[in-house]
Amino acid sequence: MLQSFILIDEFSPTRSASSTSSSHSRTDAASLVKESMPEAALKDLGFRVYTASAPKELSFIIGKVDAALLSVSPEQVAPWRSRVLEHRSLPVFWWCDHHTFPSNECKLDAGIDGLIGSAMNALEIHCALLLGVNHYFQRTEWHQEREQLLSKLEERKWIDQAKRILSEIKHISEAEAYDFLRKQAMNERKRMVDVATSIVKVYQLLQDQNQGGRKR
Repeated sequence: MLQSFILIDEFSPTRSASSTSSSHSRTDAASLVKESMPEAALKDLGFRVYTASAPKELSFIIGKVDAALLSVSPEQVAPWRSRVLEHRSLPVFWWCDHHTFPSNECKLDAGIDGLIGSAMNALEIHCALLLGVNHYFQRTEWHQEREQLLSKLEERKWIDQAKRILSEIKHISEAEAYDFLRKQAMNERKRMVDVATSIVKVYQLLQDQNQGGRKR
């Protein structure tokens, strides 16, 4: 389960200023500050919090945390999410309050795993985090399956090209060309796609050389 967060907070100075001005008109200003600050909210729930305000700080902190919380405007969610994921795959949450979500017309980034906010109590935040982590694992699993599928499609492309080349050069069927690739891979102790890729690239190189010779 989550134990620590990296917090990117664009509005910390703004919240501090508004909290200071509110202290003159409210007797419960201390509780107002605690509820409106994402760092305080996480620490109150027992999480360790590491703050970052610049992209270069991420590399020094990212290895210590289990998740990221973005307290940024909606248009900054996608850029910050990309910066976080460049360093490490983590669940990414968004902090929602009147600073980060000023109107109902904002569009949220679909890549976040969940959101929490100042209006939520401890139980609601824990539930939101649990759902977000589950979403993160599902998203990660789907991404891995997608990458595997794309890799298999790429491999199939090279093998199909090699079969056509072998069929043309050796005057054999594609089924026979496939058997040739399979046996060649076994003999060389390589993957079939590696043998196929080598054949295609050598064939393309010879074609380019022949065309260059004709132009002269």
